[in-house]
Amino acid sequence: MFVNFRRIRKWQFVQLMTACLVLSVVMVCWEQLDNHVISHAKSYSYRYLVNRFTYINKSFTISREQARSFSSFPYLLDHPDKCVDKDVLLLLFVKSSPGNIERRNAIRSTWGNESYIQNALGVTVKVVFALGTPPAKKAGLSCSTGSRVCFQEQLAREDRLSGDLIQQDFLDTFHNLTLKLILQFHWMHSRCAHARFLMTADDDVFVHMPNLVSYLQDMSSRGVTGLWVGRVHRGAPPIRSKDSKYYVPFEMYQWFSYPDYTAGAGYVVSRDVADKVYQATLTLNASLYIDDVFMGICGNAIGVSPQEHVYFSGEGKAPYHTCIYDQMMTSHGHVEDIYDLWKAATHPQVKQKTTGLIGRLYCTAVKMSLLCKPYYLNTYPCKAAFF
Repeated sequence: MFVNFRRIRKWQFVQLMTACLVLSVVMVCWEQLDNHVISHAKSYSYRYLVNRFTYINKSFTISREQARSFSSFPYLLDHPDKCVDKDVLLLLFVKSSPGNIERRNAIRSTWGNESYIQNALGVTVKVVFALGTPPAKKAGLSCSTGSRVCFQEQLAREDRLSGDLIQQDFLDTFHNLTLKLILQFHWMHSRCAHARFLMTADDDVFVHMPNLVSYLQDMSSRGVTGLWVGRVHRGAPPIRSKDSKYYVPFEMYQWFSYPDYTAGAGYVVSRDVADKVYQATLTLNASLYIDDVFMGICGNAIGVSPQEHVYFSGEGKAPYHTCIYDQMMTSHGHVEDIYDLWKAATHPQVKQKTTGLIGRLYCTAVKMSLLCKPYYLNTYPCKAAFF
């Protein structure tokens, strides 16, 4: 059968060419379409129609003997007496790589300065850094021999000065982040169980400590329990593209959707939730190396759901503005600018400029212009402008 092109009208020809073009684009972009559109459709269908998260608990449950392999690493650096104070408002664990000495020093000098927090804010916050062992010749430490022993000696010297490194003997890599998460909850259980709250954060996160302390004091005075707060991801599907840093094979996680979880950049749990998560890690398979997703699996197992706080950032960096600083909790992606941001965000003029009717109206307008963008920034959502 042959097509008589002479009988094809102009508009029919345009339709044919358009269909061919669309089909070609779909074929070329099918992998991206499958990863971003179809995977999310499957995820939401699974989450809201099938709702089989109970199967996730069963598939990840293992014996205590098996689970012990994820938490039985010996401590290389430890401070069992770090929490001798009777009243600890917050135990703050910073996930850090061995080579990130400058980042740790910056945190110690700014938002993680325990003396400042005690003297200026009147509460006890314990800040410690969670580490594994440095990969040889890739740790970023100044060691001429490139040996792991030499790197470890430098970490020991740093710890003698700072007294805040908590290190276990597992390789510090992206694929061992879940081990680092387990380290934090087990350390709190055995060393600092009386702390009212636990926070975990990355070492490139800025924490507005005055705002956070005020928020946690309010939660504590109200006797809030079951608290798990941060930037919440709902209905997120596993990434099946092997090119992605967050690739998860089907054999590791066979479901279409993850349970709700908070962005690993920074989140807070209350003492009772921390204890329940610790208990969950005693019988869960921690081979899933995306730590914030594993936290979501733990939350699903213990029946605790994360709560959204609009001023906890995701992967994005918060806009630089006085009106943002007034309510900021965390902002992600700060290294070189952390000193300047700390000085600007905690300046007394921030509260002066943002209080009163005029100040509030002004800041609402400013935050709308900064946060209500037509494209996704992965920082604070538009609704944060009205808080």
